[in-house]
Amino acid sequence: MASPLVGNWNYPTAVKFGAGRIRELPDHCKALGWRRPLLVTDPGLARLPMIDAAMQAARAAGLDVALFSELKPNPVAKNVEDGITVLRAGRHDGVIAWGGGSGLDTAKAIAFMAGQTRPMWDFEDIGDWWTRADPDGILPVVAVPTTSGTGSETGRASVITDERTHTKKVIFHPRMMPAIVIADPELTVGLPPQLTAATGMDAFAHCLEAYCAPGYHPYAEGIAVEGIRLVKAFLPRAVADGTDIEARSHMLAASQMGSTAFQKGLGAIHSLSHPIGAVLDTHHGLTNAVAMPYVLAFNRAEIEDKIVRLARWIGLSDASFDGFMSWVLELRRTLHLPHTFAEIGVKPEHLDRFSEMAAVDPTAGGNPLPAGVPEMRQMYEAGMAGRL
Repeated sequence: MASPLVGNWNYPTAVKFGAGRIRELPDHCKALGWRRPLLVTDPGLARLPMIDAAMQAARAAGLDVALFSELKPNPVAKNVEDGITVLRAGRHDGVIAWGGGSGLDTAKAIAFMAGQTRPMWDFEDIGDWWTRADPDGILPVVAVPTTSGTGSETGRASVITDERTHTKKVIFHPRMMPAIVIADPELTVGLPPQLTAATGMDAFAHCLEAYCAPGYHPYAEGIAVEGIRLVKAFLPRAVADGTDIEARSHMLAASQMGSTAFQKGLGAIHSLSHPIGAVLDTHHGLTNAVAMPYVLAFNRAEIEDKIVRLARWIGLSDASFDGFMSWVLELRRTLHLPHTFAEIGVKPEHLDRFSEMAAVDPTAGGNPLPAGVPEMRQMYEAGMAGRL
């Protein structure tokens, strides 16, 4: 008999995993000593019954909870600033981060900035800038993911767009890691097939880039490989039948595995994706899915042996680099995802600017092969033409 998909994990934060475990939310808030939590989510989720039910349960437990949902799909600094204003005005003592990447990242940034006096951009993930923060000014977070993509619930950073420059920036601090994660796959059941596919490909991209990134981190590589195996086995099932709790559970785990693994590094999939998302407001996971094969092709000389090992591990019948590439392309076709950057709104006149932005993106340094402006341009052009 198979084991139930339920568990309490510390990897590295406390994860309460399993269907129906959202009922524990008030208890976990109280365990952290909260009286007045602020629930942060996106506008679409804010209108759904799950949010109303969570608010009612919290109030029934004696918590004076409030809601903030004024944020964009690719959150910008103003969303964080507005949330901080609401948090301070309500004298909130903790943040419930609820949603996909946009809700989770915004909530974590609000909690991080709650008691800071310096501007948010002073804490960008550059060198030791995180040490500038006052740790006593950071509020704890309970994270509740509703997608299986970014894995932000188990990450120590938030990606926020600087509207002045239309660049995505990573805000980092070790204490941005949520104190508790409630990973309830039932909350992902209502996600439409196309969003399930796009977010699932984001989890895949995180695992794949972590696995391929240079450097020695066998823990991260092992987690990434198993995450990719779970994506292969369960993403098509989750897209085909959104009520498949087994598939939803495994994809939720794969998402968290991706965000845990990519402490080893990311690469040009994200470097190419970030400028497109920041300027054109495309879905991050979808953009990663489009970029993936072109980056694999560019990096082939450096990663081929690793990809062959990966292909064997996940059970591909053709355990070669070409076999792996064919599987990636077939997976995208099965999920009805676009093949080219042009299909998601990128135009030739964007490429000069995007190439410059991609070359200085914080993820560029983790690419297996060095990639400056010319190399980024090369991958963008391949992705525009669908050329592999």
